[in-house]
Amino acid sequence: MKDGSTSPPGDDQKKPEALRSLLALREAFLDLHKTLLESERVGYEEAFGTIPSPMAFLKLTLEDPWFAWLRPLSEFITSIDERVEAEEPVTPRDVDDYVKRGRAMLRPQETGEGFGKHYFDAMQRDPDVILAHGRVATLQFH
Repeated sequence: MKDGSTSPPGDDQKKPEALRSLLALREAFLDLHKTLLESERVGYEEAFGTIPSPMAFLKLTLEDPWFAWLRPLSEFITSIDERVEAEEPVTPRDVDDYVKRGRAMLRPQETGEGFGKHYFDAMQRDPDVILAHGRVATLQFH
């Protein structure tokens, strides 16, 4: 990534505050996404048996209906990546917009269908999902 997210420690302080904030949001959502994928993997393997390889798991995440509910989260993270890579500098308004969009997505719903219902179910069965959700929910931006 152009933002230098793999740069040496201390380089983050050289980045504009809005970019640092957006990257922090991205990292929190990426952690949540990874946690949700692992949680869903466990459920999938309980239902269908062991997934034989990382490549098979990737294929499932992209094509199998079991994992389809996670795609909006994947797309959200990708949209952050695209914004970071854009020519125009990240603004505080960009950060606010992404925070609002992200938090709107993370509304667990006890009933219904789609992301909210699956998210609610994941939070009920996996404490790691609750912890990752908490890291996103407690992010503070000025």
